[in-house]
Amino acid sequence: MLSGRFCTLQRLDPDRHAVDLYAALASASDDRAWTYMAFGPFPSFDSYHQWSVAAADSADPRHYALIDAATSRALGTLALMRHDPANGVIEVGSIVLSHVVQRTAAATEAQFLLMRYVFEDLGYRRYEWKCDSLNEPSRKAAERLGFTYEGTFGQAMVYKGRNRDTAWYALTDKEWPAVRAAFETWLNPANFDSQGRQRNKLRTR
Repeated sequence: MLSGRFCTLQRLDPDRHAVDLYAALASASDDRAWTYMAFGPFPSFDSYHQWSVAAADSADPRHYALIDAATSRALGTLALMRHDPANGVIEVGSIVLSHVVQRTAAATEAQFLLMRYVFEDLGYRRYEWKCDSLNEPSRKAAERLGFTYEGTFGQAMVYKGRNRDTAWYALTDKEWPAVRAAFETWLNPANFDSQGRQRNKLRTR
């Protein structure tokens, strides 16, 4: 378990998390959260539960549930994938967050907790973020979190019957200390008012 002030990350456990996750994700007004995902949307709890069982059994990708500290509810999932310990490279992906937690301190802190775990506990040298080049929210998120754009791989894959040009981003261990300092400054309690709103934006660059 990776613990923070706004959230914790726990290895995905269908028995503990699937009910909350399905409820949180199904409460969205539309299916846009699934547009750029290789899986989903799920028409029923049973279909989501089946996916969560398979995901929990997977070692790579290794899925985590985001547990909101304020409500103790699971509100999204994200994964570490394409593990390459020999070269010190790993990727974060399969990020699906309920609209309830999107653009919140918990969502940002979850990314920080996973980054810190990758660099400081697992000892990786390079942390990657890849997304469909058309996925503008994901690209903006990568840049906000401190990843550097490295290029686009044309016709990298086909998913859901359509082409994907993949935008590549990465953060290295040499860049991590400065990015960590930026996160710690942003996550400081003094940076949030009594309503939990940020006083200053995260500045990783």
